[in-house]
Amino acid sequence: MSSQPINKKHDLFVKKNSEKNLDRLTPREIVAELDKYIVGQKKAKRAVAVALRNRIRRLKLESDIREDIAPKNILMIGPTGVGKTEIARRLAKLAGSPFIKVEATKYTEVGYVGRDVESMIRDLMAAGIQMVKQEMQESVTLEAEKRAEEALLDLLLPGTGKKRKEPKPQARPVVRPMGTFSIPDTNGGNGPSLMGAAIQVGIPSLFRNTQDSGETSTEEVEDQEAKDAVQEDQAPEETLSGKDVSTREKFRTMLREGKLEDKIVEITVTQNPQFPTFEMMGGSLEDLESSLSGIAGFFGGSKKKKLLTVSRAREILKAEESEKLIDRDRVSDEARQRVEETGIVFIDEIDKIAVKGERGGGGPDVSREGVQRDILPIVEGATVNTKWGPVNTDHILFVAAGAFNVSKPSDLIPELQGRFPLRVELDSLGKEDFLRILTEPKNALTKQYMDLLGTEQVDITFTPDAIERLAALAAEVNSRLENIGARRLHTIMEALLEELSFEAPDIAPTKVAITETYVNEKLTNLVMDHDLGRYIL
Repeated sequence: MSSQPINKKHDLFVKKNSEKNLDRLTPREIVAELDKYIVGQKKAKRAVAVALRNRIRRLKLESDIREDIAPKNILMIGPTGVGKTEIARRLAKLAGSPFIKVEATKYTEVGYVGRDVESMIRDLMAAGIQMVKQEMQESVTLEAEKRAEEALLDLLLPGTGKKRKEPKPQARPVVRPMGTFSIPDTNGGNGPSLMGAAIQVGIPSLFRNTQDSGETSTEEVEDQEAKDAVQEDQAPEETLSGKDVSTREKFRTMLREGKLEDKIVEITVTQNPQFPTFEMMGGSLEDLESSLSGIAGFFGGSKKKKLLTVSRAREILKAEESEKLIDRDRVSDEARQRVEETGIVFIDEIDKIAVKGERGGGGPDVSREGVQRDILPIVEGATVNTKWGPVNTDHILFVAAGAFNVSKPSDLIPELQGRFPLRVELDSLGKEDFLRILTEPKNALTKQYMDLLGTEQVDITFTPDAIERLAALAAEVNSRLENIGARRLHTIMEALLEELSFEAPDIAPTKVAITETYVNEKLTNLVMDHDLGRYIL
């Protein structure tokens, strides 16, 4: 079988990635983009930047060489709250790749109750479908809006739209008589009984008109349908009167100016039946769910009428028209190729399934090692069946992460260790890192709280000494209690601004300066009281 169609499809995929400027993202530029959201962790950023660049390089190779180059999966080692998940998430967003984050602890070995590891690939494929569908819907937005506007005008002005010809009734099965037989009268001659009634026996046959009792053949029915179709095509279309056109255009103008947004219209919405998601011993029910969804699609779902405002009806009609305009098969093909070539799976808490010490023990260690054995073929490369078709995992990038406080990476089974050749150790965060986290990133916590309270007309500002004091308190609490990294800043900030957030609607508009004195007044007692700080901070 020739591989030319596959190569053409791959060339088109490479061209699309070039249009997204992915080939212009050098490792240095990738690190610079990650620096906008993540403080420190240079080693981890460099590792993921090189991994992403290698994927871009691979896509430009010839097919015979390209298939032999496997992705260099990454194992991140570091305490919680230092940016492991954020690095992977930002990398996927930067590359425009399908991304899924899963917890290793929610999977169980095949044969046990719980989720099987193949479900992570199904979830990744679902994310890819959603991503491609959203992109295609954006490309047909104008046409969908135009169609939704016409549908709204039809609802607001019934009978003024272009009249559609009613379709001819389709042929349907009826019973053609073959003969009758009677059951003898058992009612003693007092009239016909139920058992004595004649019963007509027949077989199904296709008729266009159920009232025809003649021996009309199937060929004659088909000839008559063809003639009717020609007459329908040649029949002149019904046009609107000048008055209807004028009224429709006036309503169109009002609709575009937003004067009819609160008007109530009745629309018919198609609701697909939703089947409950459940799992059974031995794995998930992906095949059963696919079958049920196929049956639902065959029946077309139920139709329900709703009374909605024009603004809400426009959203629903636009979504329906967008769904009609995109090609589902094309969405599946594009999403499958994107998942197989650029998909990223982030497996968090992988240290929780590591088996400490000697293997072969009982208890939960058996299930943990079983999960590792089940994950292994997925990482090595396998074909997973999904409702959108089979997905090959040979070139999906896997990024695993864990704190490894109790266990060690060497406690993983050797085969799985070998599938994560790049190991990066992330550093713990200190006062200087917290200081940068509070000020440098685009989504810095101080900026978030300023924007949140700004919606209540409460203008807050953080002085440099207040920010430095917050960083010092976070580092101090982490050193005395559990080290949860940058997540400690969230608890500190919430405790600091709790009272202000509660009273904001009552004191607005106002300006509040968060100074070092304000920080000490709100937090010093909590930090110094070890028992209280253990529960609040």
